[in-house]
Amino acid sequence: LARHLEAQGHEVVGCADDEREVDVTDRAALARWLRESAPDAVVHLAAQSSVARSFDDPAGCFRVNYLGALHLLEAVAASHAHARVVLVGSADQYGGRPPGHRPLRETDALAPRSPYARTKAAAELLGRRAIAGGLRVFAVRAFNHTGPGQAPHFAAPSFARQLAEIAAGRRAPVLRVGNLDSVRDFLHVEDVVRAYALLLRGDAAPGVYNVTSEAPCRIGDLLDGLVREAGVRVEIETDPALVRPTDQLTGDARRLRAATGWRPTRDLAAIQRDLVADWRERIAA
Repeated sequence: LARHLEAQGHEVVGCADDEREVDVTDRAALARWLRESAPDAVVHLAAQSSVARSFDDPAGCFRVNYLGALHLLEAVAASHAHARVVLVGSADQYGGRPPGHRPLRETDALAPRSPYARTKAAAELLGRRAIAGGLRVFAVRAFNHTGPGQAPHFAAPSFARQLAEIAAGRRAPVLRVGNLDSVRDFLHVEDVVRAYALLLRGDAAPGVYNVTSEAPCRIGDLLDGLVREAGVRVEIETDPALVRPTDQLTGDARRLRAATGWRPTRDLAAIQRDLVADWRERIAA
């Protein structure tokens, strides 16, 4: 996102820079950073983003995801109420739906199933309250997205890393996976950051927005494309520790499209190509 905004001519100041790290759970430090930085817009991406870790440490997840959002919104209200705020949430707030379920809309009920999803849903409620108080908050529910640089504890980069290691001879040709039958909307990270940027500088009304490809994909089909792109022969082995119930989590992006004109530009093949290339470079380094 920072690279995308800088390419558009914006000055980007991060609160996780080497010289100026700020803990979002520190209310006073965050308020001071906001006063000193004096931003025209804020994107709140600081989070504990691992669903698995949220079960191990729900209190830590709450401190970062909920209290971090609370502190940020309070600081904006106190000193920079004119600033646009993109509050990044997750499609996990909806909870998994049965296979074949229609795409989810912003008006559908939330049913978060993990501490991570519950903290994101609660943070969004803070955002809605801030909107009612006059702040320009854009609460986005981002559906599955991936691309170069994503941590390997997520499914798609985990597949790509294993394939790169197999291709380099560093791993036996066995790919360990979870449930491949669940269905998701996969987006390229470049398309997601473009959606955030459009909300920051456009004429969209404050509110809740899905960011989703509207292109349902079985996880197994994503994997098949990655295997073809990597050009290796592998045996697929199910790891019981990774298996989750079969469900579907797909969304409707009409509200975002109507407000900003946004549409994804990178298809599934581009996602697969970029993931494999990224992990080839990382393994070779």
